[in-house]
Amino acid sequence: MSLSLRSVGLLALGLTLFTACGSPGTGGSSPSPAPATTDAAPTESPLPASPSPSPSPSPTTSPEPTPSPTAGASSADLAGQRIVYSYPGTTPPAVLLQRIREGRVAGVIFFAENVGSDPSVLRTAVNQLRQAEQQSPHPRPLLLMTDQEGGLVRRLPGGPAQSAKDVGRAADPIAAATATGNQAAATLAGFGLNLNLAPVLDVHRTPGDFADSAQRSYSTDPAVVGKLGSAFIKAQQGAGVAATAKHFPGLGSAPAGANTDEEPVTLTVPLNQLRSVDERPYQDAVAAGVELVMLAWAIYPALDPGTPAGLSGTVVHDELRSRLNYQGVTVTDALEAKALDPVGGTDKRALAVARAGVDLILCSARDVGQGDQAAAALAGALDSGDLDRDDFTASADRVDALRDSLK
Repeated sequence: MSLSLRSVGLLALGLTLFTACGSPGTGGSSPSPAPATTDAAPTESPLPASPSPSPSPSPTTSPEPTPSPTAGASSADLAGQRIVYSYPGTTPPAVLLQRIREGRVAGVIFFAENVGSDPSVLRTAVNQLRQAEQQSPHPRPLLLMTDQEGGLVRRLPGGPAQSAKDVGRAADPIAAATATGNQAAATLAGFGLNLNLAPVLDVHRTPGDFADSAQRSYSTDPAVVGKLGSAFIKAQQGAGVAATAKHFPGLGSAPAGANTDEEPVTLTVPLNQLRSVDERPYQDAVAAGVELVMLAWAIYPALDPGTPAGLSGTVVHDELRSRLNYQGVTVTDALEAKALDPVGGTDKRALAVARAGVDLILCSARDVGQGDQAAAALAGALDSGDLDRDDFTASADRVDALRDSLK
């Protein structure tokens, strides 16, 4: 995700952590395997001495199909199941806890300001959020997330200390990528979080360009980016923390200063280059089973002239889901990004995201009201028929399935 708006205090925190962080704590354990079940062989009865009428067979009762998690949900409930909230400071606001108890929150994103100077404060806040979720009508784990990419881009104290650029230049890059994936998982799990908005799969072009300037790109070689990103994904998800490949279809061609948090950005990459270079690492990520893909806010005229990728059904459905056969959860970049200023306010942005088919809407302005406004717009459009309820429910079901798979 782009740096400026969602990264207040981030570079300062990253620089401090890069030089002062200690060894990461214990990571989350992998889910325990289900116990094996063994069906006992039936014992045969001896044949009767003389024929006797056979008893009528007992009717076989088929188990009832498990209903969809969103079956019968109200428009307000459905809308909330696609919203990621954020809040200011170190204490979750009462209104956010109430939304969670109502079952109308998909997740929460955390920033350095939510940690403060005492790491135990965030653990306390996470426990409050989880307790509220247990009081909801249909309890399932919240998606509790942050950006813990490594190097300068870390919201939480702890690893990985190495940036993507460091990993790409390591003596054994695959081992380094695996180690950083494990370290990121350990750091998040230590705070009770279960989803990391990492790794970045942007294939940078020149030294000092947008992706390279904060050391967020593994390489200029798309095959290398794909391999290292996949190693990070497998390690992190193997430790029970969901990974997010970003920023599809790729910000690697963006020059220095081309930041969608600050302004609209158009990347005039030819279609063949976009697919062979920028999208190439996502093939590896999909094959690795990445749980989420984040869409960029840049405009790609080769795919959809004039429409940011995260608002484009062509990019989401035709390019990501159909061409790359991605079936997992999609998520926006920061909804408040200035690249979307031409679209309008929060309500119009949320509706455009839903029409494009992106599953999760990242309301990361540290304002619970932003999430409420997005949810209200979605619910109203569902009630009026402006949004297709079946498509909307399919997105909510994907999100719920992801939540059910995590702790």
